[in-house]
Amino acid sequence: MPRSSLHIHDYEGEEAVTTADRFRTAVNRRDLAALDDLIAENIRFYSPVKFTPFEGKPMMRGLFKVLLRTFEDFRYLGHYTGTARTSADDTSAASAVLLFRARAGGREIHGVDLLHFDDDGRIKEFTVMVRPQSAVRALGEAVLAGLVADALVPAPAGQ
Repeated sequence: MPRSSLHIHDYEGEEAVTTADRFRTAVNRRDLAALDDLIAENIRFYSPVKFTPFEGKPMMRGLFKVLLRTFEDFRYLGHYTGTARTSADDTSAASAVLLFRARAGGREIHGVDLLHFDDDGRIKEFTVMVRPQSAVRALGEAVLAGLVADALVPAPAGQ
């Protein structure tokens, strides 16, 4: 695997110049149009509560809308940049890891967003990891309810 330099950032006084910085700014502003501009048409989103990825820009638009409603007190704490192999095609890509804290369903969440970028600088792969397990469950239930309410996924059988 190729070696690369790793850059560590915090956000105090930093201008939003990279895709990761622009993404963080869009999330902080809850700006869905800006988020939409940053994602690739064929994006794959790996969720901590679903085995298979969400795919495509239309699904991501809806998912971001639900996530912005679901998370409370969401804040990014900093990020690391470098390169990493993607899950979908196992190629090396420019990447960023954004560390965050939030609340959902009354639970404190610690997490990371792993972003992989395409050659145009758009997010082509997005992986979210959160802890603790109780927060993963609460987040999963809240997001599923939002996805069902917005008709992005069918209600689970028996509901």
